[in-house]
Amino acid sequence: MKNNRVIIFIIVLAQFCCTSLWFANNAILPDLIKNFNLAENALPHFTSAVQFGFIIGTLLFALLSIADRFSPSQVFFVSAIVAAFANLCSIVESNNFMSLLTIRFITGFFLAGIYPVGMKIAADYRNKGLGKALGFLVGALVLGTAFPHLLNVSYYTLNWKWVIIITSLIAVLGGFFILILVPDGPFRKRNFAPKTTSIKNLFKNRVLRNAAFGYFGHMWELYAFWAFIPIIIANYSKMNPEADLNISLLSFIIIAIGSISCVLGGYLSKCFGEKQVARISLLISGCCCLLSPFVFTIATAPIFIAFLLIWGMAVVADSPLFSTLVAQDAPAESKATALTIVNCIGFAVTIISIQLISVFSNYIKAEYLFTILALGPLVGLMFLFSKKQRHS
Repeated sequence: MKNNRVIIFIIVLAQFCCTSLWFANNAILPDLIKNFNLAENALPHFTSAVQFGFIIGTLLFALLSIADRFSPSQVFFVSAIVAAFANLCSIVESNNFMSLLTIRFITGFFLAGIYPVGMKIAADYRNKGLGKALGFLVGALVLGTAFPHLLNVSYYTLNWKWVIIITSLIAVLGGFFILILVPDGPFRKRNFAPKTTSIKNLFKNRVLRNAAFGYFGHMWELYAFWAFIPIIIANYSKMNPEADLNISLLSFIIIAIGSISCVLGGYLSKCFGEKQVARISLLISGCCCLLSPFVFTIATAPIFIAFLLIWGMAVVADSPLFSTLVAQDAPAESKATALTIVNCIGFAVTIISIQLISVFSNYIKAEYLFTILALGPLVGLMFLFSKKQRHS
């Protein structure tokens, strides 16, 4: 059996490779609009399509207990191959708005066999210190999500189709990493049949339920913030043309810096506990939501960028901590199902917040839009401060 640290590193690397598919279309949206004659408001629809696909995928994976019944490494591999192929279909010249939405949905569906299953594989290798391991794993997700924006920085030298091709190729590579190098973990406990009652039973656990609702509040904010970062920067640039901001590069940095905070949060959780670190992260990101109207109107670009960097770190630092709490409190034989169903509901929440901001953008000034996201951290904090918690 390989050293556990090497295994975790391989899982982290594979997670980065495969989750680069998530925002591949978002990074090249202007090119898609131009080449396929799409409407200017395509962003929330593409983002919601991949989220909705992920929701349906996680729901089916959970109901059928796929990663608890079958080898998680094989599930990860098959999902990576199919998601990569679906993503690659984005370059077909006959695409239109509906076909691109379908591609995004299919990609999201099979990401359900990558992100939560990757966490399940890590949990099968780490009985102790899981928060630290998941910090690296979610950090890889964050970096993978940001990666297409980095590819798109080379706008004049890298054709938009290559962004799709590269993200698809590295996703295939990530799938092979898991299949060949990561066997089933020593702490894996297998289910031999789907148990549809296990989902209902999971939420009878008060500690797990509070962690799950804290995660749902976190998700209300996270993907809406990520999805609209390019638009936030673009709007600021219009208001302050002298700032001359590189939208793709800044979008990459603001999302990617969250990978550092995920790892840092994992280390801090060993000293202060997952719940306490998650509370602080939610509090900071909630404050950023409320302060955003003031900062977005500041003409000093360095202050604006510094604020977004702080927000980018706080908005995702608690994600691996919530996953750790869920994994620790779920029965061993239902661990993958618990992680998957919590992910499913959490991503359903993201669609509501993304579409709500899209609708409200027609009635509210841009600088006030993101105060809506403060509702998520508020709800999350309410559950994290519940007295009936086992973790400190």
